[in-house]
Amino acid sequence: MKQIITHLTDNDAYTFSCQYYVLQTYPRAEVEYTFFDRNHTRYPEGFAALLQEQVDGMKDVVITEEEIAFMERKMYYLPLWYFTFLRGYRFNPAEVTIHQDAEGYLSISVQGKWHSAIMWEMPILSTVSELMHELRGDLARYDADLERQRAADKTRQILQGGLVLGDMGTRRRLSFDHQDMVIRTMKDVSLQTQAPGRFTGTSNVWFAMKYDLTPIGTMSHQLISFEENVSGIFECNFNVMKKFSDVYDGDNGIYLYDCFGDRVFFSNLSKRMAMMFSGLRVDSGQEEEQTERIIEKYKSLGINPQSKQVVYSNGLNIDRAIEIHRYVDGRVQDSYGMGTFLTCDVTGCEPMNIVVKLTRGRITERREWHDCVKLSCDKGKTLGNPEKCAYLLKQIG
Repeated sequence: MKQIITHLTDNDAYTFSCQYYVLQTYPRAEVEYTFFDRNHTRYPEGFAALLQEQVDGMKDVVITEEEIAFMERKMYYLPLWYFTFLRGYRFNPAEVTIHQDAEGYLSISVQGKWHSAIMWEMPILSTVSELMHELRGDLARYDADLERQRAADKTRQILQGGLVLGDMGTRRRLSFDHQDMVIRTMKDVSLQTQAPGRFTGTSNVWFAMKYDLTPIGTMSHQLISFEENVSGIFECNFNVMKKFSDVYDGDNGIYLYDCFGDRVFFSNLSKRMAMMFSGLRVDSGQEEEQTERIIEKYKSLGINPQSKQVVYSNGLNIDRAIEIHRYVDGRVQDSYGMGTFLTCDVTGCEPMNIVVKLTRGRITERREWHDCVKLSCDKGKTLGNPEKCAYLLKQIG
C-alpha cells in the first residue's frame, strides 16, 4: 500500500509549537503516549501489519526547505534555531509499538524523548483512520463530485451563518485527498461568497502552505497533563501559562483550559495570565455554561470580555456552531474549530473515534515515571489511570 504520510508538516500546528515548548522547558523529559479507540473497534485481521508498514515508512519523511520557508513566514513565533532542529528531525519507528489481539482490538503506544515522540500523534491517527476507511471500502465508493458539492454547500452555510471558522480535521479524516479537497473548496467558496462569516484556515501546516492559509492552533492538553506531576493539580494550569509565556515571549495565542475541568482552571486564573493569552478554547462541557463562566471570570479580573477570543471546538457541526454564535451575541470574539464534520462527514461512511493521549511521563531519564491523565468537563473524554483519575477528582471535590 502507498505511504499515507509523505510530508513532515502533514501535522497540526500545535504539534510544532508544543515541541518547541518541550525543547525549552523539559528537554530531557521522556513520555509514553497511548492510543484509545472510544468505539472499541475490532480491526480487520492483519491491520497491525499494515499500520507497522506505514510507521516504518515514516523514517524517510523529512522537512523540505519550502516547508521551512512557509513556517518561518506564517509561524513567526517560532525562532530560527528551531527550524535547524526540524531539518535534522527524523521519525524513529522504534518509538512505536503496535499490537493486535485475536479479537481484532488494536493497541498502540509511543515511548521516547518527549521532543521526539510528540510528533507521532497526528500521523498515527490519520493513518489508522485512512487505512480503516480503505479496508471498509469507503474510498472505493467515494463520489468526488458529490462530496465536493457538499463541502461547498457547508462552506456557504458557515459563511452565511456568520461563523469565523477553521478546519481542525486532520486526525480523523477520511483520507489525505479528501481533506485536501475540503480545504481547497472552502477557500475557493469563501473567496467567491459575500457573507458575514470567514474561513480562517486550517490546523494542518502542509495544507496551510499549499493553499496559503494561516496554520491555526496553539497548544494541547498534554502540556498540562505532564505539568500536573510537577506542580500539582491546582497549580499546573498557572505554571503552564507562565512557562508558555516565557517560551513565546508574549506571543501566547489561545489557552486550552479544560484538562482538569473548568473549576481548577478558573480558581487561580490570574489577571496577568488572562491578559497575556489572547483567549481560551472550549473543548468540553456545555458551551453556553462555559461561555458564562468565561465572561464572568474576565469581568471579575477587570478585563472586557469583548477584547478576548473564545474558540469552540467540541465535536461541532454547523447547526450547533451557529446556535452557539447566536447565544454568544458578540459578548466575546467567538470563533470555531471543526474537525470530523468537515473531513469525515462522507456519504455512507462512519467516522473513527480515536485519540492518542499522553499517559506517562518523567522529567529526566533518571527520574521515576508518573501517570498522566486528562479529566475534562465531559465524562467521555476522561482518559488515563482510573485510580489516579478518581484520586484527582476527590481532590477537586
